[in-house]
Amino acid sequence: MKSKDLQNILLSKYQNGDTPTKMFRDLNGGIGLRTIKRWCQMILQSGSITLSSPPGCPRLARAKGNIRKIKNRLRRNKRVSARKLSLELDISETRVRRILKSDLGLHPYKKFVEPLLSDDQKIKRKKFANWIRTNFRKEETMRILFSDEKFFDIDGVYNSQNDRVWAIGRADADKNGGIKQKRKFPQKQDGAKPNSHHLTQQWCRDRWPPNSPDVNPLDYSIWDELVNTINWNKVQSKTTLIQQIKSSFKNIRESVVFESCASFTDRLYRFCQNDGNYLR
Repeated sequence: MKSKDLQNILLSKYQNGDTPTKMFRDLNGGIGLRTIKRWCQMILQSGSITLSSPPGCPRLARAKGNIRKIKNRLRRNKRVSARKLSLELDISETRVRRILKSDLGLHPYKKFVEPLLSDDQKIKRKKFANWIRTNFRKEETMRILFSDEKFFDIDGVYNSQNDRVWAIGRADADKNGGIKQKRKFPQKQDGAKPNSHHLTQQWCRDRWPPNSPDVNPLDYSIWDELVNTINWNKVQSKTTLIQQIKSSFKNIRESVVFESCASFTDRLYRFCQNDGNYLR
C-alpha cells in the first residue's frame, strides 16, 4: 500500500474518532505507532497530513538507517518480536520483518524448554537406552504401558508462540537464548499406590533415567496433543478446566499415540548417538 493511501486511511479513521492505538492495531503494524501519533498531530493542527519531504531518494538512506538501528538493537538482545521492534524503533512492522529476513538474513526461532541435565544423568540415560535395546525387541516395547501425571492450571500452558530469537540458524538461536532450561519437576504426588509404593520407587531409581521426559511418549507427544485440543477460551475456572480436559481426551488422534510409542526405540538409539543429551 502506498504512503498516500495510508495517509488517506488514517485521516478517515481520525475523522471517525479512532485513537492512535486503535489505528495502529487496525493497520496491523503498517505504520509505526509514533508515526501515527505524529500524523494525528498534523491533522489536529492543519487538518491534513503534510510531510516535510516526498518519498524518493532519501528513502534509501532511511532504509540503511533502519537496518543499522535494528542490527544494533539485536546485538543487545536477540529475544524480541518484530512487533516490539516496530513499536520500539518506530518502524512499520512490515518493514521490520523485511529487514530482518531479507537484509539481515535472520529467521524467528521458538525458544525450546528442556530439562537441565547433569553429566551423571546423561550417563544413566545412555545406560537405560542400552538396557532396553539389549533386552527387548521393538515389537515387545510396543506392549509397554507408560504412566505419567500432568498438572494443569486455568492459566493454560507456557506458549512460546511470541517468544522468538532472531538468528541465521537454529544453532545460532540456541547460543543466543533459544533454550530455556528447567530443573526437575516439583516434588508432587497424588498419594496413589502406584506412585508411592516402595517397589515402584526403587525400580524408578534403579532403571528409569532421571529428568527424562523425552523418553516417555506421554511427555514428548501425548500431553502436547491434549493441550492443543483444549479450548482454553472456555477455561474460566477449575470446573471448566476439568470439563475441557475430559472432553479433549476424546479428540486425541490414535495415529499420534501409535506413532509416539513406535518412536520409543528410535529415541533410545539417538540417546546413544548424542551422548545422552536431551532429545527435541
